Amino acid sequence: MAGLEELKKKLQPLLFDDPDRGGVSTRVPLPEDTCDSYVVSDGGTVNLLSRSLGEYNINEHGFHKRSAGPDESDSDEKAYRCASHEMHIFGPIGNGASSVVERAIFIPVHRILALKKINIFEKEKRQQILNEMRTLCEACCYPGLVEFQGAFYMPDSGQISIALEYMDGGSLADVIRVKKSIPEPVLSHMLQKVLLGLRYLHEVRHLVHRDIKPANLLVNLKGEAKITDFGVSAGLDNTMAMCATFVGTVTYMSPERIRNENYSYAADIWSLGLTILECATGKFPYDVNEGPANLMLQILDDPSPTPPQDAYSSEFCSFVNDCLQKDSDARPTCEQLLSHPFIKRYLKTDVDLAAYVKSVVDPTERLKQIAEMLAIHYYLLFNGSDGIWHHMKTFYMEQSTFSFSGKVYVGQNDIFDSLSNIRKKLKGDRPREKIVHVVEKLHCRANGDSGVAIRVSGSFIVGNQFLVCGDGVKAEGMPSLDELSIDIPSKRVGQFREQFIMQPGNLMSCYYIAKQDLYIIQP
Repeated sequence: MAGLEELKKKLQPLLFDDPDRGGVSTRVPLPEDTCDSYVVSDGGTVNLLSRSLGEYNINEHGFHKRSAGPDESDSDEKAYRCASHEMHIFGPIGNGASSVVERAIFIPVHRILALKKINIFEKEKRQQILNEMRTLCEACCYPGLVEFQGAFYMPDSGQISIALEYMDGGSLADVIRVKKSIPEPVLSHMLQKVLLGLRYLHEVRHLVHRDIKPANLLVNLKGEAKITDFGVSAGLDNTMAMCATFVGTVTYMSPERIRNENYSYAADIWSLGLTILECATGKFPYDVNEGPANLMLQILDDPSPTPPQDAYSSEFCSFVNDCLQKDSDARPTCEQLLSHPFIKRYLKTDVDLAAYVKSVVDPTERLKQIAEMLAIHYYLLFNGSDGIWHHMKTFYMEQSTFSFSGKVYVGQNDIFDSLSNIRKKLKGDRPREKIVHVVEKLHCRANGDSGVAIRVSGSFIVGNQFLVCGDGVKAEGMPSLDELSIDIPSKRVGQFREQFIMQPGNLMSCYYIAKQDLYIIQP
């Protein structure tokens, strides 16, 4: 009983303020920067208003942000076109506590993205949306931060989708789950990018992330590590300002946050120190088996965890110890950490981050998933509406080739004109009875270091929906063969075989068709 009373005193009023839960509450105060109101218009536009974040208008075509200063001359406006009808959406990557993340292809540039879907009707989630978009739209291409493409609202589902860079290597949590631990040289090189992103958040955007942990540090197949999930970040007026809210993941919280004291950027440094120590050793440095209250007491009362000095370099031990100072004022800034001996030690060391990530994530399997999405994307464009057909042209480069019926077409214009003629013949004069593709077999393999080779075979049938037989990847809204109950052999009016070589484009996760061969077989 004495132990319980001690716990109450230390953690009051964080946990023990709810008699209906036997004295333990899971309630967490909302961020101070609340979303004051929202309106959904008859036309399907969401208007989000916040005292400090300004005004956000989001609809199916994208979003427009307006932040008003003391006078009209200080106003700041940003607009992002990211329309829902310009997305081919595929299956989910994963689920978070308040959102679902799905893969998608942004049609105009054929770029694979991650769509983070959040429901607009819950107040806490509206605040998360504002925090996320406020942070990302101001730093859409900054090193160390996941890139922001835009956002749109779907009235039917009540969901706002935030379009983000697709990090195809997963998170550092995934890496340590597979590899058990991450070597020092790899961590040092990955930290350089992460610290650049965190420094930008602290020094330029005046934001505390408040949820730095392995699951929120993502990597791509190039080996680049980037910060994500800004839903609980908080803005400060200047670098000396302090936060006073209790949000984020308790496991990685700093002592001052657990004591419910004011805190600032140093809270992120503590979380980073725990994260790096966990990545290096393969295990979280505190005992989490006895619940969150006991964990908090460990963080408050026990000495800060340190790496075993006989297993790690003195530079690494120093880096972790500096981050895990109990006194927040004693922790270094991101700028200081960027020049820390642990970072400097491996600057000239040749570390192949891409090879390391590919040793964790099976690149063949990941490329296969990408290839399947790209193939389905191609046929959705081919069999889709005239409104999106013109985007097919940008799927090719000037050096691309397309072979069909004994002729070879080269370059965007010639290939697009040839495909348009084929499409016109298949479509005929009666669009409801056009000839569409049914993909029956789809094989993918790697082509070089980062390209994919795709072989497709299937049938042409009379209909208005492109179909995929079997258990292949399907885009959102695509019917299955079972749903339509179509007897393919009886509906077949021809067959086709097609081969593609796809290569990465200039933008991350963009692809173009380098070589294509089409064979049509008459019935």
